[in-house]
Amino acid sequence: MHLIVGLGNPGSKYQGNRHNIGFMAVDEIVRRHGFSPWRKRFQGETSEGLLGGEKVLLLKPQTYMNESGRAVGEAMRFFDIDPSQVVVLYDELDLEPGKVRVKLGGGAAGHNGIRSMIAHCGPHFVRVRMGIGHPGHKELVHGYVLSDFAKADRDWLEPLLTAVADNSALLVKGEEGSFQNKVHLALNPAPEKPPKKAEN
Repeated sequence: MHLIVGLGNPGSKYQGNRHNIGFMAVDEIVRRHGFSPWRKRFQGETSEGLLGGEKVLLLKPQTYMNESGRAVGEAMRFFDIDPSQVVVLYDELDLEPGKVRVKLGGGAAGHNGIRSMIAHCGPHFVRVRMGIGHPGHKELVHGYVLSDFAKADRDWLEPLLTAVADNSALLVKGEEGSFQNKVHLALNPAPEKPPKKAEN
């Protein structure tokens, strides 16, 4: 069993927030891969299905961002899931909008949801950081992450969520590099080569 966690804050008030891009990503996995309807358990909402032939539990903690690790720790203990089989999708201020970076382990880098994850589950899980851009000044960060994506953001946000969901089986197979590459190519398709001129 693999566990894919989307980070965010519960409730309709936060639904469209930049901080909730993790929730949006797992919602897209459910839609595109025919997972079960969401149900309440482990202080969160869960959905089950298959990715690349592997059984996967999706989890949206309902504890608010800074306590995300409580819900994840509970699900891990129940299913005896190793931290290396946990993938966490979340927002990253220090990446340009639409950029994705994947890594195993590391620190919290100022992200409260990841800090809680490390406290409850240890640091050795896979992180999928989805860029939302930075407002430019530190004092603007709180309001920025807790405000909704702008209409103009849809141009990159929807293709990003689609690409993450379409390639999510690679995360379960441990092919993080391939996943990152395929998402990048989906958002930045190579320009078409002009057709070769026929030789006389």
